[in-house]
Amino acid sequence: QVQLVESGGGSVQAGGSLRLACTASVLLQKMAWFRQAPGKEREGVASYDFNGRSKYLDSVKGRFTVSQDVPKRIMYLQMNNLKPEDTAMYYCAADMSFSEPLNPVEYRYWGQGTQVTVFS
Repeated sequence: QVQLVESGGGSVQAGGSLRLACTASVLLQKMAWFRQAPGKEREGVASYDFNGRSKYLDSVKGRFTVSQDVPKRIMYLQMNNLKPEDTAMYYCAADMSFSEPLNPVEYRYWGQGTQVTVFS
């Protein structure tokens, strides 16, 4: 069983930054950050795989950066220039396949989430 624990969420003023961390019991081939705002579907924000490839949601390109610390088994999401529309619960996910890295149905393991609130 893969365990994922998110941390680093909080409240921040628009234009500010946060760094989320996902501590994993094991890093799998494909890992990603998703988010879900009230009344909206869960969407893929950023993914990172064993080949070092990353993929981003268009609306966060240039503002968010995903990375991994393999020895510590942590995946990070550095979020800069945050906007109110980034407000959501952010989830870490992992899977052994490489397919569709930003599609939530392609992930078997999920964390409990960490709340990010951006106020103007």
